[in-house]
Amino acid sequence: MTGSKADFPLLLNEDYIYFDNAATSMRPKEVTDAITAFYEEMNANPMRGLYEWSINATEAYEGARKKVARFIGAKSASEIVFTRNSTESLNLVAYSYGRAFVNEGDEIVVSVSEHHSNILPWQMVAREKKAKLVWLECDENGAYSDEELESKIGPKTKVVAIAHVSNVLGQPKDLKKIAALAHSFGAVIVADGAQAAPHMAVDVQDLDVDFYVFSGHKMLGPMGIGVLYAKKALLEKMPPFLTGGEMIEYVTREDATFAEVPHKFEAGTVNAAGAVGLGAAIDYLNVLGFDAVRHREEKITALLMEEMAKIPHVTVYGDKDPAKHCGIVTFNIDGCHPHDVASILDADHICIRAGHHCAQPLMQYMKVNSTCRASVYFYNTENEVMRFVQSLARVREELGYGS
Repeated sequence: MTGSKADFPLLLNEDYIYFDNAATSMRPKEVTDAITAFYEEMNANPMRGLYEWSINATEAYEGARKKVARFIGAKSASEIVFTRNSTESLNLVAYSYGRAFVNEGDEIVVSVSEHHSNILPWQMVAREKKAKLVWLECDENGAYSDEELESKIGPKTKVVAIAHVSNVLGQPKDLKKIAALAHSFGAVIVADGAQAAPHMAVDVQDLDVDFYVFSGHKMLGPMGIGVLYAKKALLEKMPPFLTGGEMIEYVTREDATFAEVPHKFEAGTVNAAGAVGLGAAIDYLNVLGFDAVRHREEKITALLMEEMAKIPHVTVYGDKDPAKHCGIVTFNIDGCHPHDVASILDADHICIRAGHHCAQPLMQYMKVNSTCRASVYFYNTENEVMRFVQSLARVREELGYGS
């Protein structure tokens, strides 16, 4: 393990520059090897067989759960529920906790910079329960002032839903402060950590969040595996999200009792290989260390923003401090549709994201329809940044604006 492009088979193709890491990261060979080993060496349903392969699969699956718990500082592995992704985790919280504990007249506080995955489930709860959505408004950098927080979170607040890091502006939030304010009114905080967990050390006990979600595929792990952390006392009060096999204790013709948490929330055959792959990704990040990850990202992001500032007609959104971007640089070019920008860069084998980034309320707040997003990770290089800005500088000319 080197922490460089050499660990990532797809990145060995030097013709391509991958700047879409906020959507999904690359996977090191250690992760794909772990997934392959699971299927080649055990390949059995966890928790269902009394034979060796199934027992080994159970140990591998539950071992991954313990790694996740240690990775984010949970009190115990029983506070970790495996899901498909952050979106499913957030839906689980909304459908299970929201429907059970939000009542008519309650308020659900949601930030304007949320990904749709942390908006739509709460819209559903608000409609069904006749609760009110209250919107937190950020400043132009994506930050939320104390005054804004204190004016919106109050006695009627039941849930505060907010991303740890914005997937558009990269701005980190002070979750510990927001959690304390929410708790002072008896509310719970639901934190979307999809853009945070890959880039910084997370301690859910120190943050004192009630729910925290993230996805494996954004932090070197496989697609199709996600995590919901929740305080055990909350999980025990919540009804199941899905029902069926493996999440039950006993079933009669008339009724059923459910398994203990976290298995109560993991109906059916689980993505055991995905969990094992996520565990391997966590091992990789632990060896590399988040100090190294942040140092590398901030260096690359600073160079990227510095060089982009030299190109006429380019607007970069968010804070001027590269350290407050978590590797995300969102921008537009005057007169150029983001899809055209992405297509022109693609012709140079440069991969970025263009569109509304599943954050349309934030786009509306920013008074734009869509943007371009270049997002880097620790394996990106200075040479890639320079190739990117050279290509970016030619976009307007390619679209007929002249040199």
